[in-house]
Amino acid sequence: MPELPEVETIRGQLNRLIVSKKIAKIDISLPKMVKLPLTKFRKIVTGSKIKTISRRAKILIFELDNGWNILVHLKMSGRLIFRPRGKKLQTEDTKWNHLIYYFNDGSRLFHNDLRQFGYVKLIKAGETVDFFKKEKFGPEPLKKDFTFKDFLAIIKQKPKARIKQFLINQQNISGIGNIYSDEVLFFARVHPLRRVGELKNLEIKKIFEGIKKILPEALKYKGSSENDYLDAFGREGEYVPYLKVYSREGEKCKKCGGIIQRLKIGGRSAHFCPACQKL
Repeated sequence: MPELPEVETIRGQLNRLIVSKKIAKIDISLPKMVKLPLTKFRKIVTGSKIKTISRRAKILIFELDNGWNILVHLKMSGRLIFRPRGKKLQTEDTKWNHLIYYFNDGSRLFHNDLRQFGYVKLIKAGETVDFFKKEKFGPEPLKKDFTFKDFLAIIKQKPKARIKQFLINQQNISGIGNIYSDEVLFFARVHPLRRVGELKNLEIKKIFEGIKKILPEALKYKGSSENDYLDAFGREGEYVPYLKVYSREGEKCKKCGGIIQRLKIGGRSAHFCPACQKL
């Protein structure tokens, strides 16, 4: 699933590529992806211009000039790939493609989704804040005003939670998933099964430092294409070579030479080094 660095990469790219463009036409081949009647969706969206694209957690917000916002959640395997007019289409543009936005200048935006868990919603601009309040997303970890004091206050509320599950719960912190929770915990030398209430303040601080270090670092390299993720140009992210534990089960730890292991926690995988991250 695209996490904060991947979704933020796409947001930044699309802001440069499609802002101020008018949506001339929309093709929809998978109606269940659009969470309202297609005739209503087409009527509202067609002819509108994109003012800007923002993000909350892992959700992209396409702000239109007609008072509506398109919310796009890529979920497990969603992609948004832009192609300018006259650009020859690639396999990744047409494979598993379910929605195409055609812009007035001939360019297109392809919404692909292999597993079909993603969605598109329309919400009035004035109701968007309330929508996200109902979703109860936690704070944005990359914001400067998200401090260690804030993180400590949140984490102290969930003493019985296992730290891996705490980090990927979007109501605690927004945007962190399997990849970066594993990497943050390795950075902090904390075992993913540790209970939050057992952690010392120094360990909690190290986890916070890992969040503030690893997420911007992954964003710098346009995310991790360990699974299905591609950026808005259809390119893979470049952070995979820098991953220390995620998806490296059976390989040597880059720090101590031990063997990376994987375990299941609540149906989710956790990768860790048993020598560096003791239970």
